[in-house]
Amino acid sequence: MLAAVGDWVLAEEHGERSTIHFVFERLGKFSRKVAGKKIEEQIVAANVDTVFLVSSLNREFNPRRIERYLALAWESGARPIVVLNKSDLCENVSALCENAEAAAMGMRVVVASIVSGEGVAELREIVRTGGTTALLGSSGVGKSSLINAILGREIQVTSETRESDDKGRHTTTSRQLIVVPGGGVLLDTPGMRELQLWDASEGISRAFADVEEFSARCKFRDCTHKNEPGCAVREAMDEERLANYHKLQREEEFLESKQDDALRSQRTKELRKMMKSVNRFYRDRGR
Repeated sequence: MLAAVGDWVLAEEHGERSTIHFVFERLGKFSRKVAGKKIEEQIVAANVDTVFLVSSLNREFNPRRIERYLALAWESGARPIVVLNKSDLCENVSALCENAEAAAMGMRVVVASIVSGEGVAELREIVRTGGTTALLGSSGVGKSSLINAILGREIQVTSETRESDDKGRHTTTSRQLIVVPGGGVLLDTPGMRELQLWDASEGISRAFADVEEFSARCKFRDCTHKNEPGCAVREAMDEERLANYHKLQREEEFLESKQDDALRSQRTKELRKMMKSVNRFYRDRGR
């Protein structure tokens, strides 16, 4: 097993370099499908206790993206906290906060700004008592700036948001652990322009717990919450939220089918390799 940031390892130091001899079993992992067409897992972070799901309160704000991050955060085993950053740039903080709270399904939402200092002390306290805390979010939402504010000193390189479209730029290019004075560990990650699911069925169920709650009242037990009459889920839920639930389910089902195809292909290759060895064995004996 290859080590990922957050892993506990047995290592031997050689000056400025180290050799990893053993990676201890993970208590949890935050992973996604690699970008592109490859069906492979990419581990973003391991052994995370708390996840700050950072979203900026500008034109990039998207409740549906928050729901996607929540699904993967729940799957990782970590406690998710939604952080709405750059509140100083937003004129309708209350409205967007309500949208985020609806997407977060009762999970803690913290409004923050490094300019006004709003929420920084609250985040600092969470970090000091929350074990290992990872910051996850799209490019330019201000993760590195938040880390600097939490630490009270400039340790991470930051860049300005483009005025033309409010989009940020990559400043963190690698994952790294930062020990926080007074307690806690911060884990900074590069911004993600693409976040695809990876084995997140349980996480989806937790992120959309309201679907299961309302589905108990549906007319049909096998209701898919799409076109059936008497569907309590469609009657009770926000249309966009339900559409996102179906979208994440389709992604998960597609990924599972591709994983099954890859597994069958691998088993076929192994079987052919074994048969070649068997045939070679009997052919050599017949000489």
